[in-house]
Amino acid sequence: MSKLIKLFLATTLIATFAFAQNKLLNFKVKTIDNKTLEVTEAKNGLAFKDFKGKVVLLEFWGTHCPPCLMSIPHYKKLTKEYKDKLAMVAIEVQMTPKEQLKKFVEDKGINYYVGTQEDNLNFVRYVAQRAGWRGAIPYLIALDTNGNVIDIKRGFASEEYVRGIIEYALNKAKKKENNSTAKAEANKTTK
Repeated sequence: MSKLIKLFLATTLIATFAFAQNKLLNFKVKTIDNKTLEVTEAKNGLAFKDFKGKVVLLEFWGTHCPPCLMSIPHYKKLTKEYKDKLAMVAIEVQMTPKEQLKKFVEDKGINYYVGTQEDNLNFVRYVAQRAGWRGAIPYLIALDTNGNVIDIKRGFASEEYVRGIIEYALNKAKKKENNSTAKAEANKTTK
């Protein structure tokens, strides 16, 4: 059996066992600029420690994928526009060598987090298993401000589509915050 198959089976067994034992899996997602993002599995999604309270877009993409390349300009724009409310994490899954990917990111002016499948293989496998990803790209998973999956999009996602997801998640968070504030105010007046 090849090393890759053995690694995949071991990862799957560990993930299944940990989930069955109610122990949450933790991952360290490495970016090409040597940042490490801490991620914990959650019942309905993924909790990115560094992005608490932010909408997170996680995309599997490739440098040789035309729809993926078409998405870069609007991801850059939305990342800038929602800079304090959004985090974009893009994992390149076409095995572009890291140095070549760094140059690509620099040439395109990408302003969001980029990692390689090679550096994040266990994380990619885990997400693939949980989300049902079969390798088609682009593949976008949107997480609300609490880390819950609110959308999965296979194929190209237009700027309007992605903006709608972001606004939905932010409005959902705002409503929850307003409800909490209203309850706190009501508790103060009844005491």
